[in-house]
Amino acid sequence: MARTIRNAKIDTRSARVKLKERREPYWTVINAGCAVGYRRGKSGGTWIARHYSPSRATAMKYKALGPADDAMDADGVAALSYAQAQSAAQAWCASEARMAEGLEPAHVGPYTVKQAMSDYMDHYEREGKAIGATQHAVNAHILPALGDIEIGKLHTHRIMEWHQSLAEAPARLRTAARSGQQKFSAAPVDADSKRARKATANRVLTILKASLNHAWRKGKVANDAAWRKVRPFKNVDAPVIRYLTEDECLRLTNACTADFRPMVKAALLTGCRYGELVALTVSDFNGDNATVAIRTSKSGKPRHVVLSDEGRAFFEDLTTGKMAAEGIFKRSDGSPWGVSHQKRPLAAACKAAKISPAVSFHILRHTHGSLLATRGVPMPVIAQQLGHADTRMTEKHYAHLSPNYVADTIRSSFPNLGLVDTSNVSKLERRFPATNKLSTGNKVPS
Repeated sequence: MARTIRNAKIDTRSARVKLKERREPYWTVINAGCAVGYRRGKSGGTWIARHYSPSRATAMKYKALGPADDAMDADGVAALSYAQAQSAAQAWCASEARMAEGLEPAHVGPYTVKQAMSDYMDHYEREGKAIGATQHAVNAHILPALGDIEIGKLHTHRIMEWHQSLAEAPARLRTAARSGQQKFSAAPVDADSKRARKATANRVLTILKASLNHAWRKGKVANDAAWRKVRPFKNVDAPVIRYLTEDECLRLTNACTADFRPMVKAALLTGCRYGELVALTVSDFNGDNATVAIRTSKSGKPRHVVLSDEGRAFFEDLTTGKMAAEGIFKRSDGSPWGVSHQKRPLAAACKAAKISPAVSFHILRHTHGSLLATRGVPMPVIAQQLGHADTRMTEKHYAHLSPNYVADTIRSSFPNLGLVDTSNVSKLERRFPATNKLSTGNKVPS
């Protein structure tokens, strides 16, 4: 609560008894544009708030706050002390100031984390962003532990304990809805699994802080001090990004089933996410410009993915003779690919292609970005191709792969010290047909 501004004429009962009865209140200015007043009447005194805003047509506004504690002890409802009246005046003036600026009025009454999350997700969806993964994280990690807590009672220590518990908890596994009991992986024990859990905890913390900041900006809570002090774990969000070599790309696609192979090829040729590919229709492919339109992305912003000559030929082959509204990628029975349908066929293909450890579908996206980076494509171009908001994420994952002046200078200038014996063993470059192109056919080499 802000410091109470003193006024010897009205801040005590004994002082107010000496005042003359009059219509005009005895005012105390609390801060710019806000004042609290005491009006002395025949039957007792009342508290009045006053707010001034030059941007309104009616610059001065007034509000009756309630009876003064002249005849009975203050309880904050039936009778207000000077300090209580000043606090009420400040809250009302703050709300009036927000409305004068075209913002929402301050929330009145208890406001829980659950309400804040609901308001934030509504805002998130209105922004056109995909809410699936974010809503899942909210339901799984935030609401069960913090949902019923009033934000005004949510202390820094409580958030830090929750954040730490997320990092120490085992990862949730995909669980069938009919089983009714959530499955978990083993608790993190090695350094990389602990790093991964801390990275997950940081991502969920970001969602929580974003929702609480949204509530604070909307005037639903008084301040943001409780969560502003909570810091994410350091140095946990930079794993070594796995990506496939050109040889592994060919082996993997050759090992895929006939209906799944086009999905894998498309991911390698475009860098698109699984959900983005699933949503593609024939009309999204523009053969003249050699682009694919991604209308709904993770960020909520559409983009156009540029295709290579190989990519153009691939999509032309897939879309020829099909209706504009028809989906490009379908399963063998003609049904569309759904959520998580890619996991089992990709795992089977990795096993058949002897790619270990098996890669996720997202690694195909990383492969596209990595292959661009190793060929010197500028980071802003890669960011635009992958749909990153800026180059920070792009540089985090791919900058070390780009040819650069420092690396080239060191390799050309450092002398040969003669410390390594020259081997006469020649390395076999490939075990499969020597080509770096993803054929559009469906034949698997024998």
